[in-house]
Amino acid sequence: MSNRKGLLALSPLFLLIGFIIIFTIHSSEHYGEDKNLSLTVAFLVSSIYAIAISGGLPLKRRIDTYSKGASSSNLMLMLWIYVLAGAFAASAKSMGAIDATVNLTMNILPTKMLLPGLFIAACFISLSIGTSVGTVVALVPIAAGIAHSTNSNIGLMTAIIVGGAYFGDNLSFISDTTVVATQTQQCKMSDKFRVNFEIVFPAAIIILIIYTFLGVHTQAPTYIPKVEYVKIIPYLIVLITAIAGMNVMAILTLGTILCGIIGIGYHYFDPSQAYGVFGWFSSISNGIIGMGELIIIAMMAGGMLEIIRKNGGIDFIIEKMIRHISTKRGAEFTIASLVSLVNICTANNTVAILTVGGISKKISDRFGVDNRKAASILDTFSCTIQGIIPYGVQMLIAAGLANISPMQILPYLYYPFAIGIASILSIIFRFPKKYS
Repeated sequence: MSNRKGLLALSPLFLLIGFIIIFTIHSSEHYGEDKNLSLTVAFLVSSIYAIAISGGLPLKRRIDTYSKGASSSNLMLMLWIYVLAGAFAASAKSMGAIDATVNLTMNILPTKMLLPGLFIAACFISLSIGTSVGTVVALVPIAAGIAHSTNSNIGLMTAIIVGGAYFGDNLSFISDTTVVATQTQQCKMSDKFRVNFEIVFPAAIIILIIYTFLGVHTQAPTYIPKVEYVKIIPYLIVLITAIAGMNVMAILTLGTILCGIIGIGYHYFDPSQAYGVFGWFSSISNGIIGMGELIIIAMMAGGMLEIIRKNGGIDFIIEKMIRHISTKRGAEFTIASLVSLVNICTANNTVAILTVGGISKKISDRFGVDNRKAASILDTFSCTIQGIIPYGVQMLIAAGLANISPMQILPYLYYPFAIGIASILSIIFRFPKKYS
């Protein structure tokens, strides 16, 4: 593919990134103004542009390609999770489950330990359940509630959960990215875990220390209400079933039903508390409507990225990246760059690893890169990129649950940036030595 055609195929992505940068600068200079300025505008303009430049095809064919990407099976699964997450979060909030869980957390943890405590909880849960999405859904509402109670930065609190969620996504034996990375590179999960652990664990410790220092300035709430333990049951069940390996959609459905049962029960004995049947339905409706913008963004992202793929944008990236490899270090950087760029184009770290996994294996075999190190590079760099793109599913869900913009979370994503830096250093300085 010619440079001109390849760059044209990728140009909708460049336009989108340009809009995101402009929005970020504008938001920092005009904080509190233009509240409706969101990623929907960036994706709408980029999507129209992507359809317009797909020359040589009838307009209907271009729109059909866009619609195919916007309604792919993987994306529709994510949209259902958005809907159920909105329903669970809203019904839990209306019933008092979030407030009760926040009160319990603040009773258990000293105020100065809230930030590192949340990070450890996110790391542990994500490692247990192997999914960053499930961790975000379970913990972001609690983190947002703590931020409001302690008058803390809600973007920082949310970013702590999103960052910790990638600890498990990157390391867990049952994570999709771990399974795909080890299968495509033909190595054992336990070996890939050892390589990953040696690279990212020091980064996790450094970030934990940073959160400990930042937490020193957290304001203690003037009053912590009495904990209503019954109202914590939905969150407790959600965490237990997630760790047990239940499907995330089933978990959210179960949590929503439990919120309804407990909320209606409270209302039956004390009409001033929780909600009745129609109040429960109303809270579910509000939660789903609140996810509407994120659903629109996700669909437009899927459509635009499908056009980029169809026009050869991803193939162009791969073709250009593999041309100038001459050393083992260069091969490792090429694998890292490939999975990172494809992740930016697909907004899905598992799909990115699947897309470049076969090519990465050929590069590894040709230049003598250890398969275990290659698998680690694929997983770590894809998690780094997925953790910081504002249109990734995890970021969109977190923003929706915390009722803020993804751009308010982005500056505080210390852990994804940290594992990216650690991974780059591991290539430059050839560690872990055994696998380099």
